Amino acid sequence: MSESKYEYLLIEKRPSGVAVVTMNRPEILNAINWDMHDELEQVFVDLDRDKSVRAIVLTGAGRGFCSGGDQKTLDKSPIPSPTRGGRHLVRNMLELEAPIIAAVNGVAVGLGATLALMCDVIFAQSTARFADTHVTAGVVAGDGGAVIWPLLIGPVRAKHYLMTGAFVSAEQAVAMGMINEAVSDRDVREVAIEYAEMLASGPREAIIWTKYSVNKIVKEFAHLLLDTSTALETLTFATPERREAVAAFAEKRRRFAER
Repeated sequence: MSESKYEYLLIEKRPSGVAVVTMNRPEILNAINWDMHDELEQVFVDLDRDKSVRAIVLTGAGRGFCSGGDQKTLDKSPIPSPTRGGRHLVRNMLELEAPIIAAVNGVAVGLGATLALMCDVIFAQSTARFADTHVTAGVVAGDGGAVIWPLLIGPVRAKHYLMTGAFVSAEQAVAMGMINEAVSDRDVREVAIEYAEMLASGPREAIIWTKYSVNKIVKEFAHLLLDTSTALETLTFATPERREAVAAFAEKRRRFAER
């Protein structure tokens, strides 16, 4: 069964108890504008209220998972409260009872990387790549990247990737403990759905409360860092460096050397 409540998300609820959430702007690698951001905040609340949903797969339409914020539109609309949007999206993912399985089918960049890495189990196509490119866009890595990257790969490596926007291949991500598995011989969506169906068939309360217990670690870091990093990100939207980054993006100019 599919639902059409959302403009930028496709929701498919399967008889197995698995809901597949697909970010659906394939023509721009599922880049996120503010309206899509609102939908991503809300979808995890809606799915949490639906007790027929026992596991969730998050993926992207087309050849990308999510290329992050839509740079052509973000600065043209009022910036949401620095203590609401990003914080609520991360919080809603962490509070959702059913496990979320990421099927990273292509690039996961900026907020797209945060969405993938905040999931409970992460599968990536072997050709997929991850990067937090906030700094190369002239803003602070404030939507959750400063929370989850250090937790997964340690502060020293995280600072390198967050300060440079350098890319991590799927194989590198597995080796660093950033994701669970790189899939080379099958469609990553199929693998993620099979895994989600396995969890959906398991003991619901035991799985829910195990996730809840482990997520207390992530929540502790989110409470410590997220308000500060999102507020600082909002401040940097008004800097000259941000304006130059937007101009460079529009003109397809490279402005930051990747090591």
